[in-house]
Amino acid sequence: MWLFGKKGASGFSGSSTAEEVTNGIDGTGLTAIVTGASSGIGAETSRVLALRGVHVVMGVRNMVAGREVKDKIVQELPNARIDAMELDLSSMASVRKFASEYSSSKRPLNLLINNAGVMATPFILSKDNMELQFATNHLGHFLLTHLLLDTMKRTARESGREGRIVNVSSEAHRFAYSEGIRFDKLNDPSGYSSWRAYGQSKLANVLHANELTKRLKDEGADITANSLHPGAINTNLFRYNGWIDGVTRKLGKYVLKSIPQGAATTCYVAMHPQVKGVSGEYFNDCNLAKPTSQAQDATLAQKLWDFSMKLINT
Repeated sequence: MWLFGKKGASGFSGSSTAEEVTNGIDGTGLTAIVTGASSGIGAETSRVLALRGVHVVMGVRNMVAGREVKDKIVQELPNARIDAMELDLSSMASVRKFASEYSSSKRPLNLLINNAGVMATPFILSKDNMELQFATNHLGHFLLTHLLLDTMKRTARESGREGRIVNVSSEAHRFAYSEGIRFDKLNDPSGYSSWRAYGQSKLANVLHANELTKRLKDEGADITANSLHPGAINTNLFRYNGWIDGVTRKLGKYVLKSIPQGAATTCYVAMHPQVKGVSGEYFNDCNLAKPTSQAQDATLAQKLWDFSMKLINT
């Protein structure tokens, strides 16, 4: 569509699809985890990575839906190496169980794609009594990354291939609270704004990747960490907003990205040689982009890291 047609420095644009940006790339020998892979851009990301030869492990909350996506991919790609494992990012117990089972399997891990998310929900507390969007979009992925990082480091050393961590954020990070992240008010329903809280969780995705980059560089680990905006996409993320969901279902195909276009930036950052060695950056439409000043705040990133570590260790 013309709205997304202008190519950037990478040679790709918002109209590029996941298949197009990975054309000619051989992912044989790589293993990836994709969270939120039972629908939307997570499912498409899994399909395209499998198409390129990557062994994909789909982390899914709904195993019935996950198996359906897996079976559909295998029907299209009989040689695909793809598995589904149960993972509820809103539950730290579920994240720990997933990570423990994955580590016990002795599989390598080259790519970790933190894609799952919920958007603009009413005020709900997670199973760990944390505001649901922050718990699902940030804290669950923070814990998952923390628990799998040693596996990624070992894989990078033994394979001699760069590991990549990809946080799927959103331009909604620009609409976070003025404080950036309301550390002392996360579970306070007074003054709660579903969209501000969503923006807060997406800001956390960017800050997490930035602080992780710093720490990985200090360790000399051959792993990169980046964040991205997939674009405005016609998916079921709008399910908590009835009138918006209705409008997008009717008009989405005219003004929003398709799912193959929406998965493109994720697949580009995860697979493309142009991104080798690039870390701590933010991407949009398969090109480098500039996030907000809050998202570039190193002090806020460290504060979020310390706060998140405290939460996962309590």
